[in-house]
Amino acid sequence: MDDKKRFALQKQLKELSEKRARHTELVSVYIPAGFNIQKVIDQIDSEASTARNIKSSATRKNVTAALEKMSRELRNLKKTPPHGLAAFSGNVSTREGVQDIQFWSIEPDNDISVRVYKCGQGFYLDPLEDMLKHKEAYGIVLLDRREANVAILKGKSINTIHTFSSAVPGKYKAGGQSAARFARVRENLARAFYQKVADTVNSEFNPQVTPLKGILIGGPGPSKEEFYNENFLNQDIKDKVISVVDIGYVGDQGLHELVEKSQDILANQAIVKEKKAGERFFRVLGKTSDMATYGEEKVRKALDAGAVDLMLVTSSIDENKIEELAKIVENQSGDWIILDKEGRDGKTLDGLGGIGAILRYKLQL
Repeated sequence: MDDKKRFALQKQLKELSEKRARHTELVSVYIPAGFNIQKVIDQIDSEASTARNIKSSATRKNVTAALEKMSRELRNLKKTPPHGLAAFSGNVSTREGVQDIQFWSIEPDNDISVRVYKCGQGFYLDPLEDMLKHKEAYGIVLLDRREANVAILKGKSINTIHTFSSAVPGKYKAGGQSAARFARVRENLARAFYQKVADTVNSEFNPQVTPLKGILIGGPGPSKEEFYNENFLNQDIKDKVISVVDIGYVGDQGLHELVEKSQDILANQAIVKEKKAGERFFRVLGKTSDMATYGEEKVRKALDAGAVDLMLVTSSIDENKIEELAKIVENQSGDWIILDKEGRDGKTLDGLGGIGAILRYKLQL
């Protein structure tokens, strides 16, 4: 699911999550991909007949109306969409005694695998909310002989799960020791350190514990190759390694550098797409200021002129405003992207009003 579809689904789920009933009157139905929709309609009709026995007249009226609305709308579909369907119906009026039966349907990009019928005071959204979670994860191992970081890249987030410091001394020669003996001490301490890191990686990145699409290994100097080439990692973990990258740092700076240098491999990961867009915007803004602009007022003027090639907004901007501006951009054959407000470029753009644009041609705004 790309960022735009993710945003649209998030907005739909937010709207549905805000709908509440006084009793168990809101109906949620999930139809799995490939399932016969007529069987679901038959079940809904049966539930509607049963609902006529509900003692409370108000609840009976609302539940029956919701199920009848659901049945009518599903009949219009003829068959289940390719990835299944999530459908919702119920009285969403905020005024007691007033009926406002509404229906929503969502055809997701991912297969619905569960068959669900639920009545509740709120709509049942768990299966769709689970689709919003970034499924693909990459393991990251960053190390030299003095320090190591083990982290997981998921979507736009790099989450450090372990940080290590070693007891390996520097390359100076300790007093009273021969050069050969000192080198052996350093080598033994380094191997012990690598094994300590590997034990954690073997445990944390065990496929039964953390399913990963791949593992990146990086660091300055030869440590990363020593760590990878020797028998420190379990074979099933080693088979997951997709890149060994030379970088200049360990720590947080090194983690981001490793992700940046692995962009070809991670081309479909959200963090890379976001980083490329943010870097492009600030590069254009710095070098050719009349080919980029920022702030809602100036971006709207650029949109009025049909000049926006790429619009950037941060996740702190109101969803309705993002949707409004995005539709204008798309109607002009432009593109748009949401930057994480917690990321470096997102924080910088937030300081400029949270909205920016790269232009098709020069404008004086």
